[in-house]
Amino acid sequence: MTTTGTEARLERIGTDGKFVIIPMDHGITMGAVKGLKDIESTIDGVTRGGADAVLTQKGVAPRVHENKNGKGYIVHVNGSTTIGPDENDKRMTATVEEALRAGADAVSLHINVGSTYEPKQIEDLAELSRDAARYGLPVLAMAYARGPGVDSTDAESLGHAVRLAEELGADVVKTGYSGDAESFQHVVESTRLPVVIAGGSKGTDRETVEMVRGVMDAGGAGVSMGRSIFQHDDPEAIATAVSGVIHDDLETDDALKRAGLALEA
Repeated sequence: MTTTGTEARLERIGTDGKFVIIPMDHGITMGAVKGLKDIESTIDGVTRGGADAVLTQKGVAPRVHENKNGKGYIVHVNGSTTIGPDENDKRMTATVEEALRAGADAVSLHINVGSTYEPKQIEDLAELSRDAARYGLPVLAMAYARGPGVDSTDAESLGHAVRLAEELGADVVKTGYSGDAESFQHVVESTRLPVVIAGGSKGTDRETVEMVRGVMDAGGAGVSMGRSIFQHDDPEAIATAVSGVIHDDLETDDALKRAGLALEA
């Protein structure tokens, strides 16, 4: 059940029910890659560019707050590494209480629907939702369609993933993009939760912004987009473009122009 506290905190990580979230928890997964060594500058840039919130693991919280320009903060509570035995095997890294002590406005958890680890991750998300509800803390479920024989861009599979997140008590759900607005509409209609998409590996500026435009045209609620933004040569500029589409309903060319990014990029 949504409480006043949950609603208030959702407003800290979004604007009018739309979300530009920049996850930067990739240090645990990939190490100190481009954009994360000097995470302070990246956080400052993306929040100046229009991001509503940034997301990290709990240990990075001291590097976040002084640089987020008053925007929201989400603590991610599970993780894995690319050099470990299986990146899909996400293990818990924080509790709701630890997230609150770190100054979080929300918590997030990654679940791979269709993987061999799905049963345990379902339990983890259910428990997290239950614990977070006690404090009026919103939960962002990162629900992906991933596993043996699962097409990670299939709209039916993505629809199943987002519905699972709602069924387990999440407040916002992040998933992959199905490739076009028409098919993604099914994903959005599979749940009453706000649906945001992941960005994946960095594409061209136009590809990134066109994808965001497609999500919004399908009735989506925004993005939770990491590498496409924090690994950009100008994180503030690409955040400006993405925010322009989500919060100002700009078309692709207008968003790129506002951000000062080349239209042919």
